[in-house]
Amino acid sequence: MRNLNDPSLFLYALQLGEDGGAFEIPHRPTSVVLRVVASVGLGWDHVSVSLPKRCPNWPEMEYVKRLFFREDETAMQLHVPPADHISHHPFCLHMWRPHHIEIPMPPSFMVA
Repeated sequence: MRNLNDPSLFLYALQLGEDGGAFEIPHRPTSVVLRVVASVGLGWDHVSVSLPKRCPNWPEMEYVKRLFFREDETAMQLHVPPADHISHHPFCLHMWRPHHIEIPMPPSFMVA
């Protein structure tokens, strides 16, 4: 994950702490302001993205991914079993990146 004090992110910071921060990021193509919470801890990078009335769409999530993660990093969204769902916000999506292992990837011809 990029340094959260990086000037490209700091511009949007609402609050920064030792292990994370909160951001409001305008996404001009869809004319929304994305609320982002980013954190680093327990061996994971984590970014949550939310909107007040709907879930973020693919272009919005991709925009946030490019802002918060380096170009050579892969981040993932997880679809866990319903029993493991913890939902504190109905319109929030998450991205994760583990620190100590590489995320397995399918062959490149299978990834759109």
